[in-house]
Amino acid sequence: MRETLIGIAIPFIGTAAGSACVFLMRNSLSDRLQRFLTGFAAGVMVAASIWSLLIPAMNDSVSLGKLAFLPAVIGFWLGILFLLALDHLTPHLHRYEERPEGPHSRLKNNALMMLAVTIHNIPEGMAVGVVYAGYMHGVSELTASAALALSLGIAIQNFPEGAIISMPMYAEGNGKAKSFLSGVLSGAVEPVGALVTIWLSGLLIPVMPYLLSFAAGAMMYVVVEELVPEMSHGEHSNVGVLAFALGFCLMMALDTALG
Repeated sequence: MRETLIGIAIPFIGTAAGSACVFLMRNSLSDRLQRFLTGFAAGVMVAASIWSLLIPAMNDSVSLGKLAFLPAVIGFWLGILFLLALDHLTPHLHRYEERPEGPHSRLKNNALMMLAVTIHNIPEGMAVGVVYAGYMHGVSELTASAALALSLGIAIQNFPEGAIISMPMYAEGNGKAKSFLSGVLSGAVEPVGALVTIWLSGLLIPVMPYLLSFAAGAMMYVVVEELVPEMSHGEHSNVGVLAFALGFCLMMALDTALG
């Protein structure tokens, strides 16, 4: 149980460490650096969705023979639709956008941007929780090393997310402490989601392939709907694509080496 709690805490630590950049950097993040960090995060999430979630989901369904892909497809679409519903039901604001999405709200732009990142973090917390739940209950494809690889990968991509929240808030005139706290709170949903998933794990194990692919679908929704447009925003630049490739390869290597 101790290693599970550590694994759940690692992604949150990544967010907090990124948010702490507000104490170390004098200037806000440049547009080029933000593109790089966003592309890197997208690459990590895509690789994690494939190697840590979809492949184990299909391998855990081998008893279905040629239909082993079916639970992964169903779960993937449920994850997509779940994030689509959250996107429409929660007021939030993406970077580089002037108009908020979702229901009308009187919240300030900083709060709306934090909500956007919070929505983004929900599937990541679920992914970590599902993988550790599977490991705790002896699902063959989900080892302690594979779970750790996923936690480390998400922590790495959470680092720039924390900085992307805290640094712009500080640049807009907020205090360092408040900016740091906002970045940290944006990632708080991850350990909460992971703990709730593990708490329900006894009921969830029979549908583990669906849950793994559900988390993958939710993460892919975030990548395509949010991260890819942000890394490609503005003047043409290849920095987001190169960062995407770097993040993808790093997560692939982590999962293969530790899994």
